[in-house]
Amino acid sequence: MIDFGGWDMPVSYPAGTIKEHKAVREAAGVFDVCHMGEAFLRGPRATEAVQRLTTNDVGGVAPGKAVYTLLCRPDGGIVDDCIFYKRAEDEYFVIINASNRHKDVAWMREQIGGIVDLEDVSDATALIAVQGPKATAILDGLAGGTLAKVGTFCFTDTTVAGVAVTAGRTGYTGEDGFELACKNADAPALWQAIIAAGVQPCGLGSRDSLRLESRLPLYGNDLDDTTSPLEAGLGWAVKLDRPWVKAGGDFLGRAALVAQKANGLTRVLTGFRIEDRAIARHGYAVVDRSRPADAQVIGTVTSGGPGISVTGAIGLAYLPPSYAAEGTQLTLDCRGKDVAATVVKGKFYKRA
Repeated sequence: MIDFGGWDMPVSYPAGTIKEHKAVREAAGVFDVCHMGEAFLRGPRATEAVQRLTTNDVGGVAPGKAVYTLLCRPDGGIVDDCIFYKRAEDEYFVIINASNRHKDVAWMREQIGGIVDLEDVSDATALIAVQGPKATAILDGLAGGTLAKVGTFCFTDTTVAGVAVTAGRTGYTGEDGFELACKNADAPALWQAIIAAGVQPCGLGSRDSLRLESRLPLYGNDLDDTTSPLEAGLGWAVKLDRPWVKAGGDFLGRAALVAQKANGLTRVLTGFRIEDRAIARHGYAVVDRSRPADAQVIGTVTSGGPGISVTGAIGLAYLPPSYAAEGTQLTLDCRGKDVAATVVKGKFYKRA
């Protein structure tokens, strides 16, 4: 157990990080993610509020859809990445990163508080994620056959093991599965029922290794107020010309992102693999030794760790675009030792 943003969180359970990681890749694992924040946006102008806040076309989807999106500052920096659940035109449910809960809620209230009722329900809501190739079948059995038909990035209200939940077919591991939101008081019973169904409990260690292999960004490492969605390779979640915009609407950060796209990026989040035994960690420098001594640092590692389902150690770093082409050879300064790495395009791991 460690302190994680003020929460007592398990790094691993007795099985250990490697076995937990493999359980998610091969069968199913369950994560206690009750530290995440949740909020509702309600009111006749809820869709307008969401369209103004988000980079993706959250308000344009049908009820029952979940949408990954960014909240951006006017300068294009990322306030947070989150998932919005569209319950109706006048009601949205949003899951936000735990460390950003108070910041996000304050930011949303500041930007659109006058046109929507925003209720922070984090203290009353629990969240449990069940992930892996067998996750859906196991949960479907506990839910009376109500979950198998739910599409990817869709959600439904149902009952799992007798507990009322909002079940979204989303996750943070690169595998299939669901994230289950329920009342706090119901969370222990739901957790125990999932464990009793043979699902491996998993901690922060495997959560990080799984998301890194699937190249899912971590706020505070790969994303922050100084990085833009375009730099982070999340342009697919930015709809600059969605119908809302064509009809005269706008969203926070759009002008800055349009300019950035037109002018070209000066850095991009880049994946790399190390073949030897070294591991690159957050904050390590990426260097070019052919440059003058005072200009050799070309970037910084944002995430790194050993590959478990993939070979070699892997990581992410912001680099100038000229160094980001697939196969480019990099040099990492790993605690004073130069280590060779190779640029990898796309995800390190992608499920069949």
